[in-house]
Amino acid sequence: MDIDLPGMNGIEGTMQIKKRRPKCIVLIITVLEDSDKVFRSLCAGAGGYIVKNSDTDDIVKSIAEAFAGGAPMSLNIARMVVQSFNQPQDSPLSEREKEVLQGIAQGKTYSRIAIDLFISKETVRTHIKNIYQKLAVNSKADALKAAGLNKWLNR
Repeated sequence: MDIDLPGMNGIEGTMQIKKRRPKCIVLIITVLEDSDKVFRSLCAGAGGYIVKNSDTDDIVKSIAEAFAGGAPMSLNIARMVVQSFNQPQDSPLSEREKEVLQGIAQGKTYSRIAIDLFISKETVRTHIKNIYQKLAVNSKADALKAAGLNKWLNR
């Protein structure tokens, strides 16, 4: 999957694929090395992130690695991901709100999140409303972006 696609971008496309076929392996292969796009792609369910300027043999090996259950990443992308783990910041979100947002990042429905967290669907909606308010956003994508940039999601 590439990121810059006409109609629907590759991140949204990855989310849609993972919703319909959770076991499907989606590998991002793109020229973009933007940390926000990397994080959003992985949150959307991508199984790896490879840059197109990689050697052809490396791309083929990465695809094989993904099929074998690995999470292939180009060297610069892997470095970016590792560095993101070293920069936690205080989150305005409660632990439960983070769990709800993590469920959204995994492409789960409100119903599935409610079942997984043993809460009602209405409680999930309340948490989402509180997340939007605390992060000053108006959409799931913006909430995920804000949480991703600030390293607020549980790993």
